[in-house]
Amino acid sequence: MTAPADSAEAVHGPYDFVGIGLGPFNLGLACLTEPIDHVTGVFLESKPDFAWHAGMFLDGAHLQTPFLSDLVTLADPTSPYSFLNYLKERGRLYSFYIRENFHPLRVEYDDYCRWAASKLSSVRFGTTVTEVTYDEAGELYAVRTHTGAVFLARRLVLGTGTPPHVPEPCRGLPGDALHNSRYLEHKAELQRKESITLVGSGQSAAEIYLDLLSEIDVHGYRLNWVTRSPRFFPLEYTKLTLEMTSPEYADYFHALPEPTRHRLTEIQKGLYKGIDGDLIDEIFDLLYRKNLAGPVPTRLLTNSALRAARHEDGTYTLTFRQEEQGKDFELRSQGLVLATGYRYTEPEFLRPIRDRLRYDSHGRHDVARNYAIDVTGRGVFLQNAGVHTHSVTSPDLGMGAYRNSCIIRELLGTEHYPVEKSIAFQEFAV
Repeated sequence: MTAPADSAEAVHGPYDFVGIGLGPFNLGLACLTEPIDHVTGVFLESKPDFAWHAGMFLDGAHLQTPFLSDLVTLADPTSPYSFLNYLKERGRLYSFYIRENFHPLRVEYDDYCRWAASKLSSVRFGTTVTEVTYDEAGELYAVRTHTGAVFLARRLVLGTGTPPHVPEPCRGLPGDALHNSRYLEHKAELQRKESITLVGSGQSAAEIYLDLLSEIDVHGYRLNWVTRSPRFFPLEYTKLTLEMTSPEYADYFHALPEPTRHRLTEIQKGLYKGIDGDLIDEIFDLLYRKNLAGPVPTRLLTNSALRAARHEDGTYTLTFRQEEQGKDFELRSQGLVLATGYRYTEPEFLRPIRDRLRYDSHGRHDVARNYAIDVTGRGVFLQNAGVHTHSVTSPDLGMGAYRNSCIIRELLGTEHYPVEKSIAFQEFAV
């Protein structure tokens, strides 16, 4: 699959599809479509290079899924873009084998994605999409970029990802509060403060807390970790639970009534937003060791929802409500880290074609079982923004190759990569 070079004011195409955004899922689609001669496509990414959570490359941090959940393997184990081929080319395959830990380091996975992207002819970095329109007569989408170039395509695949989420009380807040996505670049400055408060409950929050706790006696700050969750809950990772990241669970969940899916979305967060159990134990063990020399200036608070925040004279005053007690309390802190996750926001460039897109009763994209969100059911596809329609299979890296196999089937009208239909031992529906 090839695509011509971009140039200002030029019109390119028409292509079979244009991919907008290049996170791991659209990058996987690029890898899987690259060898297919009878499909044409191009991927447009605003960043100058591939970047995946660079602010969280903490020493030793690793994926929560094994290497088989790479860009391509679960769709095509023979693909030259596999993680194992990356290791072989880097001269690290034997070291990875001897390591006997099949969960890649986060920085390693990012390097793998960069390696794959560098081999593709269809990727255009530094290309910002500004507007998408639709030509009814030609039945083509026109994707306009910041240079004035236009890419024409019969279909779109949206992979713009989920931007950092900032809680309402902290939006527009003065000061230097930071989302965890920018943690590493501001860590040194943060550690010069007298006090730091970390808000959040997932894996990123736990990794940052451990990192700050390990150096608390070196820098002498006070450290708070506050979460709205009732506990610091572990990621559910038993094998029968993992079967919920399967084609048949996606079938089952998608067929449920929308109110049921909405309710389940809220209570299933522990299936993909929890903390690695070993990391929880490591935090406890570190607290235990440090407390042998006396009380450590740190607090861990659960059931506490952030209700208000203000910043004056270099200090944040944060108001929380202990929800089980129904009591409000305040914390004062010079530093504030928001490990509050990521949420999908519909890109502004889609505004001209909103009348062609489907929405549910909550204003979210109504994602069809084949991942289409447009009125035709085969023209615009969405990556990783369908927890409300496809449950935990939506953000799961291991299901990315499966979803891309389904999208490629829709693009081609035939099944190029075998699409599994049944892999689980258990039955989800009666």
